[in-house]
Amino acid sequence: MRRRVRNGAIKLKHLNASGKWPSGNPRYYYRPKGQQGIPIPDLDPQSVAFKEAYIAATKGEIQRLHTVVSGTIEAGVRAYLSSDLHIAKASSTRTLERRFGQEIVDKFGRGTLATIRSKHIRIALSEFDAHPANNRLRLWRAMGKFWVDRGLIEADPARDVRSRPAPKATGAIAWTRADFQSFRSFWSIGTQERLAFELMYQTCAAIVDLVKLGPSNCQNGWITYQRQKTGTTSVSPVMDAPAWFEASQHLAAAIEAAPKHLTYLTTTNGASRSHKAAASWFSQACTKANLPDHSSHGIRKGRAAMFKENGANVEKRMAILGHETEAEARGYSKSADLMETVTGTKVPTPLYQVGQSD
Repeated sequence: MRRRVRNGAIKLKHLNASGKWPSGNPRYYYRPKGQQGIPIPDLDPQSVAFKEAYIAATKGEIQRLHTVVSGTIEAGVRAYLSSDLHIAKASSTRTLERRFGQEIVDKFGRGTLATIRSKHIRIALSEFDAHPANNRLRLWRAMGKFWVDRGLIEADPARDVRSRPAPKATGAIAWTRADFQSFRSFWSIGTQERLAFELMYQTCAAIVDLVKLGPSNCQNGWITYQRQKTGTTSVSPVMDAPAWFEASQHLAAAIEAAPKHLTYLTTTNGASRSHKAAASWFSQACTKANLPDHSSHGIRKGRAAMFKENGANVEKRMAILGHETEAEARGYSKSADLMETVTGTKVPTPLYQVGQSD
């Protein structure tokens, strides 16, 4: 399949995808129409080396496929990235691990596994702030255990590398009912912004899952989808929703006013939206609606608090939000727990009777 691949700010044309390398990187051929394909080596499409190989291919140069030398750090990284341990992880985690793995290969790939020590990993992480350093340390730890288990090294070099204290992230702001009302008042039915909001309100879907939702996910009065982050199934009622759910009164009208497509959300060109672009796009919509500090993720948190306030038990909240553990569900409904502590009542007001309007 011919496609354009983005490498940084540059779009690379005439690339045909043909499966994947054992490392998990996609296998590409540079193949302009009517010409014989030139293979691109096993490289991360976002790396500088990939761009250099692409440029060489445009000049008709066939590069020797990259040979990974046994016993090197590169060989160790490639072995981990092709292992079941890596493949079993969530797609977003695999993407990060491949990116961090390529960083390690670019900087230290020619070194040998046998010579890695804890101090080397500490030095490698020292150029990053706490959060990005700790994220990369997770990969080093996963690879270190894997290398020991495979007999590639005797001792795990990452075992004694401690994570760095980092400022605690405040997370997304949970939306309130007043916030929901403000957004609805600004964005009318018929806009993609309003459709995205009503879908998120009803399904509590994260933006990465929201952009994939379409008519095929709506069957027998329910919207069902699988969360990309955890692989768990999430369900939400479209018809005959219980009172505690406080269902959207406008979702059907928003869907009816939208262009017919495989996915509910589309760009101005009629294509499905990417989740990365959609997150920024929706944040801009929040700013225009005078909610500058709000984001799509805050809708999930706000709805979770509503469910808790309305008396929904943990199992019900987990089914809607697609959480794997009760701890996750409790974390998302924390604001409701605090309200209950202050007021001394489970449901401070008959919340499901609060009016909603365009």
